[in-house]
Amino acid sequence: MPPPDLVIRGHHVVTENGIVPASIHISLGRIAAVAPFADVPPGSELIEARDDSVIMPGLVDTHVHVNGPGRTEWGGFETATRAAAAGGVTTIVDMPLNSIPPTTSVKALQAKLEAAHGKLTVDVGFWGGAVPGNAGELAGLWDAGVVGFKCFLVHSGVDEFPQVSESDLREVMPEVARLGAVLIVHAELAGPIEEAWAHSIETSPKEAGSYYTFLRSRPAQAETEAIAMMIRLSREFGTRVHIVHLSAAGAIPQLTAARAAGVRITSETCPHYLHFAAEAISDGETQFKCCPPIRERENREELWQGLLEGNIEMIVSDHSPCPASMKLLETGNFLRAWGGISSLQFSLSAVWNEAVRREASIIDLARWMCSAPAQLAGLQQRKGEIAAGLDADLVIWSPKREFTVRPDEVHHRHKLTPYAGESLPGKVEKTFLRGQIVYDDGEFTSDPSGEILLREK
Repeated sequence: MPPPDLVIRGHHVVTENGIVPASIHISLGRIAAVAPFADVPPGSELIEARDDSVIMPGLVDTHVHVNGPGRTEWGGFETATRAAAAGGVTTIVDMPLNSIPPTTSVKALQAKLEAAHGKLTVDVGFWGGAVPGNAGELAGLWDAGVVGFKCFLVHSGVDEFPQVSESDLREVMPEVARLGAVLIVHAELAGPIEEAWAHSIETSPKEAGSYYTFLRSRPAQAETEAIAMMIRLSREFGTRVHIVHLSAAGAIPQLTAARAAGVRITSETCPHYLHFAAEAISDGETQFKCCPPIRERENREELWQGLLEGNIEMIVSDHSPCPASMKLLETGNFLRAWGGISSLQFSLSAVWNEAVRREASIIDLARWMCSAPAQLAGLQQRKGEIAAGLDADLVIWSPKREFTVRPDEVHHRHKLTPYAGESLPGKVEKTFLRGQIVYDDGEFTSDPSGEILLREK
């Protein structure tokens, strides 16, 4: 590489050798070297982190519902990627549903690429969708650059993206395996949910406004049975499978045992499952509704234990915004409100708030939120670490500086979030995309410069 045109340095830089004082030499948007702190070549621009701040790889969030095109009143590429930058996230991967059309064909992918053009503050990749009858589309989507395929085992929430049955999976999974792709799975089965409704769910206004009514309607059994099925099918077809937004900690032992037996299956969980608890959600607070649901404190601690023991590989947001009206706050009806958490901007801080209480390290955080998601999406040659040859995607943040989540500082299109009013540590100070500052302590500093990331053939 040419001599560095920029050096970013700090006393706490997350590297493959731990957290060390270092100077990051950047040339043409890539990391040329990770050098000793005092090594600043003459003529290079120098940016220094505060003495108590951390320089970490930009976060990679592989679970973001952008909702464009077709439902941009819910979100959209412009606001989603600005919120990402404000949260230290430099790469997102967009989910294939909630857009119209959903990303289940090459033609639909092209529509999504056109919708994203010129609107990106950070880099964006794309999941393709696996739905009944589209197994023949998967090779085309793979060749067109999606990073893998998403399916639902239960109603997705939008009719344009139907759920798959085991019969459908028996068509999809051999093709995903043949392509060498990964199948990411919303793992809840409809049977236990339907049984819960049939036996114990009341729908009077009072009952519908209770968080525990909603929690009973999405039992942990729906997740554990779905994951058992995916383990069985992954073993049968040799397909790489990833379980998204794991909320039921009871599934961790079967995932751990399956991996030990050679099954190619991994999992993620989300900030809201690690930060909130069912016991603290009041009646009518539908901003907390998501599927699968936020469960009890004991379950939360078991999820943390799964992360700390390496049995859950990563943390991503499952950012799923909607207009505030769809949350039905005026009635507080949990059973009819849209299920989704707006959180992309606050993932780092929310997770750090809990991680530090459990003696998890910043190295753990970087693995869970940077390198592991990059590997899932096949982006590890460019993203997820501070190392020579990778994109100079960086976040400077302060583990000790606190901030309060206020609506006027929320960059999601809609300001309703369950984090509103919370005081969180871990303030993002600067975010760099390929060496360019895109966010600087409350201000966006450049025209949209994010790139569309298509899988390299």
